[in-house]
Amino acid sequence: MPFTVPQPMLARLADKLPVGPQWSYEVKFDGYRCLAAKLGSRVILHSRRATHGTNYPTVTAAVASLKADRVILDGEIVALGPDGRPSFQALQHRAAARDHAFVYYVFDVLRVGDRDMRREPLRVRRQVLEPLVRGTPVLLSEALPGTPEQIERSVRGLGLEGVVAKRLDSRYEPGQRSGAWVKVKFQPSQDFVIGGFLPGGDRVESLIVGVYDGGGTLIATGNVRAGLTPPLRRQLRVLLEPLKTSRCPFANLPNARKSRWGEGITPEDMTKITWLKPKIVGEFAFTEWTAEGMLRHARYEDLRPEVDVKVVRRET
Repeated sequence: MPFTVPQPMLARLADKLPVGPQWSYEVKFDGYRCLAAKLGSRVILHSRRATHGTNYPTVTAAVASLKADRVILDGEIVALGPDGRPSFQALQHRAAARDHAFVYYVFDVLRVGDRDMRREPLRVRRQVLEPLVRGTPVLLSEALPGTPEQIERSVRGLGLEGVVAKRLDSRYEPGQRSGAWVKVKFQPSQDFVIGGFLPGGDRVESLIVGVYDGGGTLIATGNVRAGLTPPLRRQLRVLLEPLKTSRCPFANLPNARKSRWGEGITPEDMTKITWLKPKIVGEFAFTEWTAEGMLRHARYEDLRPEVDVKVVRRET
């Protein structure tokens, strides 16, 4: 096996946790997905979109401390606050998060030495992973004890994002969302492409967001105001200003006769919106999808610079 880093295996979104002895459960961390490759003294951190280099020196040092000379791990870079809780906001704004620790939680191993682990079942990969990271600064994502109901109750009580269920007999399928891994979010949220904004002076009043359909066409799904604090509105205006364009990037606008900002955009609304080249991805929480394919009660969470806009689809 040549020493190359594959795409990460992906989890399929579900409404509830699967049940049965063939399933194992882990916390869904609110961080950056990262495959870490170590080759001798060299460490490279790969996200789904880019190579992070030395952006996370504590994570790089943790992986470098592993005794194995050639290893590929899969995990999540997480910013932990003084209370031990993960903060994606701190991960995004590292310079202002000096009281947070940036750590690497691993949940899979793809290679050790010359041994390709991807065709081994998950239960075997975990048996190899645990002693590999024991006693190092690399943190292990432990399997959660209890029934799915008990696990959900505990994770909800801690205010964590969700749970990932994995079949113990599953192989590692790079770039695939086969259903052998299932994620349950306790509040619906996903990534959306930001394709426009409603301006208000030197600020952003709201964001026009959407997803790509199966044919590569960008479809508008909502106009989001909630979650935008006054400082953030100004920061987003500065960030988005260079992406301005005269052309609406969404194929389905206008999509309403009567203005219902948040669930539809009229021809009159179109004239007030500043359109953007679809280059920026953000994560947004919401209560549900409407029958028209729009978001209800959507709220801005944060930007997702590591996500390629072209992979943003509606998660079902």
